[in-house]
Amino acid sequence: MSSSKVLVTGASIAGPALAHWLRRRGAEVTVVERAPGLRPGGQAVDARGVTKEVIRRMGLDEAVRAACTDTAGAYNVDVDGNVLETFRADDNGGDGFIADIEILRGDLSQVLYDDTRDGVEYVFGDRIAELTQDADGVGVTFASGGRRRFDLVVGADGLHSSLRAMVFGPRERYIRHLGLVLAFYSVPNEFGLDRWFIEYQDQVTARSAALRPIQDATRAMAMFAFPAADFEVDHRDVEAQKRLLREQMAGLGWLTPKILAHLDDTPDFYLDQVAQVVMDRWSDGRVGLLGDAAFSSSPMSGQGTGLALVGAYLLAGELAAAEWDPEAGFAAYETRMRPFVEANQEIGRLHAHSRAVARPEGEPDPEPDMDALMALVDRALNGIELPDYD
Repeated sequence: MSSSKVLVTGASIAGPALAHWLRRRGAEVTVVERAPGLRPGGQAVDARGVTKEVIRRMGLDEAVRAACTDTAGAYNVDVDGNVLETFRADDNGGDGFIADIEILRGDLSQVLYDDTRDGVEYVFGDRIAELTQDADGVGVTFASGGRRRFDLVVGADGLHSSLRAMVFGPRERYIRHLGLVLAFYSVPNEFGLDRWFIEYQDQVTARSAALRPIQDATRAMAMFAFPAADFEVDHRDVEAQKRLLREQMAGLGWLTPKILAHLDDTPDFYLDQVAQVVMDRWSDGRVGLLGDAAFSSSPMSGQGTGLALVGAYLLAGELAAAEWDPEAGFAAYETRMRPFVEANQEIGRLHAHSRAVARPEGEPDPEPDMDALMALVDRALNGIELPDYD
């Protein structure tokens, strides 16, 4: 066939990015999102290394940079607010701890949606209820009662992907908890925050609190992290999550009480485990997975958005190159993508372990093998080829 009808689940980052490239390759694309609209706010995400080239090829470099947080750098402070370490956004060519392209997840989602909404069908407030595939296509029944048929279906619906559970099996088979829990939400900027990310880490308890600037200077994004051997709170039970956060952050110090005082007033609270998705394959017949649904590297890798954008470019390119044959297209995408994913997942595991381990007061962090670490970082940022599919 010369083109294909493709259904994509999830309208955060991976889904609209894939829609961009599928449309450019000639496919007819529908994106279904169970939320009633785009979700605002969220954590700050970064573009580093080869991901910048993907954004450039999308023609979105100017739009993405215009929506960035404009963070100048980061301070690591003690409990009294004294600066212990400084990191600048231009460190390592803009690919350091604070990347020169840093944008709130919700803002990047908006950029991608604005880019694709005129040529892609978006269906909000709905989801796949049933799915049946055969040699010629995929029959989909939506929760709203509608029935449609597609040539391919791609799940880009995140860590807790319902499509993955429907086609590949229960989430417990694939999700690997890394011993940390993260929370994010916006607060009034009553802290004098001005273009600098500020973080306090308690090495004794392995807990941390942070504030980062956003484009709206009247507000800031708060972030908390704490170790947890397991995680059993429902990812949709917001009140239970808020209770857990208050319990875990009690007595932390620094600005923590003032930040927590806004917990019940914030419009964009998010809390979840730091986890990875590890799968032997990312496709089954005419159904494939992309982004966190397939290969979450966790926020501790700093590359989740990069994997989503690079993966979207490669998946659409390989499907079109294979003339929309799912077996050949999905296989080529996985062959190209898996080494890049594995390098980033290793970074995520190393970082999560270093943050989740409590240490006696005064005990220094263990010294890493810097040569091996830098080689790994280079593979995680640039260790993949971007074919010129055009």
